[in-house]
Amino acid sequence: MTRGGQSRYSPVAILTALTLRAVFRLAYRQAEGLIGSIVSLLGLSLGVPDHTTLSRRAATLEVPRPGNAGAGAGSEPMHLLVDSTGLKLCGKGEWLLEKHGTATRRSWRALHLGVDAGTGRIVASTLTSKDVDDASQAGPLLDQVAGAVASFTGDGGYDQDRVYASVAQRHPDAAVVVPPRATAVPSDTAETAPTRRDGHLQHIAEHGRMAWQNASEYNRRARVEATINRWKQVIGDELRAHTDERRATEVAVAVHALNRMLELGRPNYVRIA
Repeated sequence: MTRGGQSRYSPVAILTALTLRAVFRLAYRQAEGLIGSIVSLLGLSLGVPDHTTLSRRAATLEVPRPGNAGAGAGSEPMHLLVDSTGLKLCGKGEWLLEKHGTATRRSWRALHLGVDAGTGRIVASTLTSKDVDDASQAGPLLDQVAGAVASFTGDGGYDQDRVYASVAQRHPDAAVVVPPRATAVPSDTAETAPTRRDGHLQHIAEHGRMAWQNASEYNRRARVEATINRWKQVIGDELRAHTDERRATEVAVAVHALNRMLELGRPNYVRIA
């Protein structure tokens, strides 16, 4: 309790409440009611944060970053898979459309994800306006990754020089697995000092695009597409918060929840003989 008699809740309590809200797609009032019911069924005498507290704390809550589980001395470098998707903004316009059938221009944000190819965990995420292109988020996603990166894999939207530069700046030995566009041409130094992109173009010219996909293991990018599909199935395809700070927290909470589900649903293998 504060001096004014207001309840004080720990970050873990707020994170738990917001996680339930994200997974069950609840409004703040509904989340408050659900948590109250759970506490009552457990026979506990615990205070429950009300909907205004949840909304206020969502703007400043620090959600644990996913990082790279197992990163450290002796750990294998990560194969980072990146992709993006759109999330609708839920607000008055959506309500009017449902109630009155009013035509309205829907706003949305771009969600950029980085996934560990080995574990399937989301290790990096950014939320931007719809006008921001995928390539500009290569650096911010890489900055969130703990440990070494063995490769950076993305679709043709990342076929830009700044993506190669961002990867080389942070992880000089990392491979960049991005399919060159159909109209791509070799660089001016392809004959004397070929770039990694020139190597992709040469391999495609000699063996075909399908052979390049197999040789570069580009097809494992399907795992990040599966992660985005899991996001849409579990969390949904919209953002319910109405401010940028709360939307950022909403995304961080969703990442935390999906990673936790993945950990709980994956068996641990132990050698016994």
